[in-house]
Amino acid sequence: MAPSKTTLSNWDPILLLSQIFAMQALHYITLSFIIPPLLAAFAEPSSLRYEGGAANVGMVMDWRQMAGRPTVIGMPIGERWWAWSGGRKVGYGVKDDQWDGSLDPIRGWIIAFCWIVACSADIFYLYKLIRRPRLILDFALTLVFIHLVLTTYYSAAIPTSLFFWLVVLGGAIMTIIVAEQLCVKREMSEGLNVISLRPEDVQVEEMEMGGLLPRID
Repeated sequence: MAPSKTTLSNWDPILLLSQIFAMQALHYITLSFIIPPLLAAFAEPSSLRYEGGAANVGMVMDWRQMAGRPTVIGMPIGERWWAWSGGRKVGYGVKDDQWDGSLDPIRGWIIAFCWIVACSADIFYLYKLIRRPRLILDFALTLVFIHLVLTTYYSAAIPTSLFFWLVVLGGAIMTIIVAEQLCVKREMSEGLNVISLRPEDVQVEEMEMGGLLPRID
């Protein structure tokens, strides 16, 4: 059976793609604002500098950063070590003065915390941009799926860290539950709004009701 015209008219691919793009962009913009200052303040500075610094895009796009996995390959060339991140050379220097090769466990916790904060901001974005409760689940899972595709492409490895999956899925569940509840509450409050009648409308209604009553002689 062919779909009705009403169903077709409600499906707007341009609007749908715009909303998906807006949600993804707002999520990454939020991360890009909160990750660098927190890493610069609390992460171990030498390894952070050797991997490209706190503002390196890999801090957002590489799942290994959150998982605490090594992403830099030290390549000794004489007295110098070259640093690689995301398949690109990001720095070099003397090993003893720059980085001893040890991992920084605090960095992963900072990025995980920032991801949860970004998911909390996603609740507001979904509430304002998507609005419909039945669409919250679809958009939240689409955001996670796109990030998984992008982070797999960037790191050239499928995420295998249990910690990474717990943070990402936990943030998505929190976003879905809270955003849906807020949107449902708004729809219920909007549906229960009572429009006050003007005095002239009350008089007209009374006249019409009087015309329906049987006349008693």
